[in-house]
Amino acid sequence: MAFLLFYITHPDEETARRIGGELVRKRLAACANVFPISSAYWWDGAVQQEGEWVSVLKTRTELEAELEAAIRDAHPYETPCILRFPVRANADYEQWIFDSTRDAP
Repeated sequence: MAFLLFYITHPDEETARRIGGELVRKRLAACANVFPISSAYWWDGAVQQEGEWVSVLKTRTELEAELEAAIRDAHPYETPCILRFPVRANADYEQWIFDSTRDAP
């Protein structure tokens, strides 16, 4: 039973925790891991370098579109980074992800 890992960048810790917590409460994600990063990227014609925060979310594959829509609705960036990767884990962990998101709206 494969699942999806979402990788999302945020402007600050509070935003990453707020969005991650909201998605877990809605049962669209089984969990959200949050950590700081340093980013360099093109924006408005110049290279920007600043700190950001990342959240890593785990969800069932069938919740992909609904989770992305919820992230876009809650995210403050004009162009948010929303990456997803199909992954596998040990069977017990995959079952926990499925069970934790089973009743998603």
